[in-house]
Amino acid sequence: MNASSFANNTQLCYSINSPPFRPIPNASAYFSSIFSALGLTSNFIAFVVLLKSFQRTHSRSRTFFMIFLGGLVVTDFMGLLVTGSIVVSYHITHFNWRNLDPNCHLCNFMGMSMVFYGLCPLMLGAAMAIERFIGINHPFAHSTSMPKCRTVFMVLMVWLIAGCIALLPLIGIGSYHMQIPGSWCFFNISSKGNDFAFSLIFSLLGLMSITVSFLLNTVSIVTLIKVCCRQGKNQRRRDDEIEMMVQLILIMVIASNCWCPLLVFIAQTVLSGRPLQIKYLLLWLRFATFNQILDPWVYILFRRAILKRVAPRLDWSRNSIVSLSSFGDTVRRFTRSSLRSTMNQETAGDRRKSNLPPPSP
Repeated sequence: MNASSFANNTQLCYSINSPPFRPIPNASAYFSSIFSALGLTSNFIAFVVLLKSFQRTHSRSRTFFMIFLGGLVVTDFMGLLVTGSIVVSYHITHFNWRNLDPNCHLCNFMGMSMVFYGLCPLMLGAAMAIERFIGINHPFAHSTSMPKCRTVFMVLMVWLIAGCIALLPLIGIGSYHMQIPGSWCFFNISSKGNDFAFSLIFSLLGLMSITVSFLLNTVSIVTLIKVCCRQGKNQRRRDDEIEMMVQLILIMVIASNCWCPLLVFIAQTVLSGRPLQIKYLLLWLRFATFNQILDPWVYILFRRAILKRVAPRLDWSRNSIVSLSSFGDTVRRFTRSSLRSTMNQETAGDRRKSNLPPPSP
């Protein structure tokens, strides 16, 4: 009787893993605190660097790109602030979720935050790849039909789409549950019912964003190399394009390495119907959270001003690419001239052997 009444009073978020949980060592509290502090500090420094660069820039394409970078920095900062504060508070106080959150409001909020701040960086990376693809392959259309307000609107649309997806479990498509070791909430990764649909939506949308970024960035790099190998007067503009593409490629590589293991693990788990292996979920989740720490250092370190200070002897501009092309042309010209001289010498030797008169000048 008591057991049945207890089961009836159990909220959905506590139906799989029910608190109270066994306290975890202090090492987890230290790790979470250091991790959150490092990520917040990195993103704050990156935001200050972007703000100063935004005030100094005069290029329209670079302005659009910095708006996307600003949206990405704000997203990573808020994601660490919201989720990190809950996790660190649990590790320090070991509060009982049932007493603090009997109606699952806090657990649902944290699950929504995990989904929202997880999808936003991937979708923003795809939006940045689309913007750079248009800017490099169709520069005239990009410069005439892409005002700043439209770029801000694209960032807001990404946030809106990610927010709508995070709200799906609240209307019955999927469900948020307490996760082991009791410090966080996430959607239920299962191959049954609506949990199966939401798990696939999350994993496939993330993988699709990474795929779009990879394909469009590859085309943009090939186009940019072809353009940069031509002599022209717009060296400063092409230097900005190269710098933006280097930063975008690094963002894509970091996102792929951090998020692909978790996204593939979720898809494999629900498609195969196997039980969830919590140790792999925690491992790949930590990989994914490193994305929020590594992203800001791309904007902080990989700028021409910093690279010139680190290695002043190297040429970080378009001339380095053009010089490679010029060096190749020089080698080809030298090879052709050497071949012509060799052929002339052989022809002269054959004529001497056959006692033919030398050719008239």
